[in-house]
Amino acid sequence: MRHDWRLRRASEGPYILKMIVLRTLYMWFEKSISRRAVSYLITMLVCVVSQGALAAPVVTDIRIGLQREVTRIVFEFTEAMDAQVFALAAPYRVVMDFPEVGWRLPPRPLPSANGVYEKLRYGLYKPGNSRVVIDLSQPAQIRNAFMLSPNGSHGYRLVLELSATSRAKFLATKKAGPIMVSSTSLAGVSLQSLSAPNKRIRKLPPPIRAVKRANIKKAVPQQHTRFPLAPRKPDLRPKRTRYTVVIDPGHGGIDPGSTSGRIFEKHITLSAAKEMKKHLESLGQYKVFLTRTRDTFIRLRKRRTIARNYKADLFVSLHADAIRNKNIRGLSIYTLSERASDKEAAYLAEQENKSDLIAGIDLSTESKEVANILIDLAQRETMNESSRLAYELVKYIRKFSRTLSNAHRFAGFAVLKSPDMPSILIEMGFLSNRGDEKVLSDPIRRAKLARIIADAIDHYFRRRR
Repeated sequence: MRHDWRLRRASEGPYILKMIVLRTLYMWFEKSISRRAVSYLITMLVCVVSQGALAAPVVTDIRIGLQREVTRIVFEFTEAMDAQVFALAAPYRVVMDFPEVGWRLPPRPLPSANGVYEKLRYGLYKPGNSRVVIDLSQPAQIRNAFMLSPNGSHGYRLVLELSATSRAKFLATKKAGPIMVSSTSLAGVSLQSLSAPNKRIRKLPPPIRAVKRANIKKAVPQQHTRFPLAPRKPDLRPKRTRYTVVIDPGHGGIDPGSTSGRIFEKHITLSAAKEMKKHLESLGQYKVFLTRTRDTFIRLRKRRTIARNYKADLFVSLHADAIRNKNIRGLSIYTLSERASDKEAAYLAEQENKSDLIAGIDLSTESKEVANILIDLAQRETMNESSRLAYELVKYIRKFSRTLSNAHRFAGFAVLKSPDMPSILIEMGFLSNRGDEKVLSDPIRRAKLARIIADAIDHYFRRRR
């Protein structure tokens, strides 16, 4: 079952309305007053519009509470938010999507396993859309989902209530589709103590399909264990004018990669990488390095190590695919999947040598649990940046070259698993398709495609300056 989770910013509707009003006023007054007066009026209105449109909601806290069979997860926001909640299986998960937000959580670990809740991860799913993925220890039923208005020291709170259920009922919930949580109808009840063991919780209604009011009786316990926050690398700071890009020509040496019968993938990627390097360096804003400059074999983890040694701001791995369906053609871009990210964070936390795992931070004195948290936070930031980059590159490249309809994809490729460096893998096309094979095997057309990719990277960084 496919879903469209492209949620609009909370401020987008009012912004559009204000712009319509502004335009109407301009057309009405244009003939009756001077252009100078009109410009002055427009300037003032734009300031008002901008002030309201640029305000970004922020998540300030995440709390977990358990009472009997109900696991309650509370997200605290600076503003009321619309949200969509839905279930995913294999593994069991509950996902929440809402407009893009900032994250300013207290300096403590994320809530530990409690009830049906096992762990969660959060971040930017795509520009304009933030996502929280809640991993479950067993099938769970979404009992309630609602927004609370501010009360005392608490801001707006999005409350999610879960309880254990059978696999059949969980799959039925998944099939039923998303639950809509609206910010326009707030449950005006206070968040009180959830910890008193002798108090009885009210009987909860069956699974909801819409916003419901609820009385919350207990207080979500706080965790006060402090730990150093992970560095926010990559920090593509606006004042920077030069960036380091490492390009990885896929395969090489004894590993030829895919083939069309006339040409090997390893030769295509090396040629395209050299052209990208030449073009980016000609722009004067980039230092560019290749993981290999000739037909040699390099192990996958070694390619990431090379990029980290160069302190790369971006790692780009180039490939050309081949599949059975010869009709499929077009470029695609991969970023790291969530499941692969979790496994990599756990692996890195287990390493004996943890002196330089994330942006030069020494984790050798930290426990495995703390190291895992720090690596996960750094990797989450990196994944967000990689997703933004992939989205922008696809949007740019699509203007000049053919791409797949769903060109931004997710996978667990080893070269994408660096915890502190934005990484993307570009499949430039399919050698199994005659059209793509002609483009990739022709030196002139291949060089043109490489320059388009390089221009897309430059376009992204120029927008970030």
